[in-house]
Amino acid sequence: MTEINIKLLTKAIGKAIARQRQQKAMTQEEVAEYLNIGMEAVSRMERGIVVPTIVRLAELAQLFDCELTDFLRETSNRPTEQSIILSQQLARLNDTDRKLLLNTMMQLVERLADS
Repeated sequence: MTEINIKLLTKAIGKAIARQRQQKAMTQEEVAEYLNIGMEAVSRMERGIVVPTIVRLAELAQLFDCELTDFLRETSNRPTEQSIILSQQLARLNDTDRKLLLNTMMQLVERLADS
């Protein structure tokens, strides 16, 4: 069984929390108020200093209107999980920008795969 690097996992979850918060255009203060905790606690979660509980992650998922798994998905190195992340990001773009990004990604993958 592979060993889990808790420090890296905590930092990755923190980044995912920050990304979700920013996508909802919320401040740390607004998140803290919703969770009934101090703003410093939110900051510590986002910086990966503390590991949020599953209950806290569920509360954040509800607040950000995302799936609980979205916070963990960003820590995965599995292509299936990574493709879901890319799909979610592509969905935020209009058709023209999505096509442009998809073509760029395909060219980049071809170039890197040949290396």
